[in-house]
Amino acid sequence: MNDAKALGDRIDALESRVMFQDETIETLNQTITAQWQQIDALTRQLASLNDRLKEAEANAPPPANEPPPHY
Repeated sequence: MNDAKALGDRIDALESRVMFQDETIETLNQTITAQWQQIDALTRQLASLNDRLKEAEANAPPPANEPPPHY
């Protein structure tokens, strides 16, 4: 009888741990999903800014061959 109660207590403890772990895993999954969405948005923004920079460099006037003012 005592062994059955101890076994039942162990099973209850394990079920509680599994429930806590499931909640933790779900929270981590939501966090990772949000981070990937942010990384994706930042990657697209960086690519856009890189394209704009290349376009600006291509449209910039050529540098003048004047010496710097301190000469």
